[in-house]
Amino acid sequence: MNSQKIITLVAAIVGVISIVFLGSIIGAGDEAVKAGEASTSVNTFMYIAYAVLAITLVLVVLFTLKNVFTNTSGLKNTLIGVGAFIVVLVIAYAVSGGDTMTYKYNGLVATSGESTMVGAGLVAFYILIVVAAVAMMLGGARKMFK
Repeated sequence: MNSQKIITLVAAIVGVISIVFLGSIIGAGDEAVKAGEASTSVNTFMYIAYAVLAITLVLVVLFTLKNVFTNTSGLKNTLIGVGAFIVVLVIAYAVSGGDTMTYKYNGLVATSGESTMVGAGLVAFYILIVVAAVAMMLGGARKMFK
């Protein structure tokens, strides 16, 4: 049995167990969950979900690192992509400025640095949207003229 079949089988088993857990939570009803009567089962299912998420993230990181280091041409392309992303983030941070308006969240006032970071995130998002749109248009135009 190859690893693809094993992974598919494990994913199917986790899916079936998840459906059973979901049915159990839905069967308890909203009122029981809000009242705390079903809190032990909900908490148990939440911890199981956290464990599955953690295992998934660890496996993704491990297999990604394994693939990057075994495929040297892929390593070069990965480093170019990471470098380009860092350049976009630096440009976005340099372009965005702090906001003079005072923002409150949960009674706490946002600092100028936090405002700058939010602005940098938005600017980076806009830059990446434009780059993706241009790449899709160029790819489509290249296919049309071939």
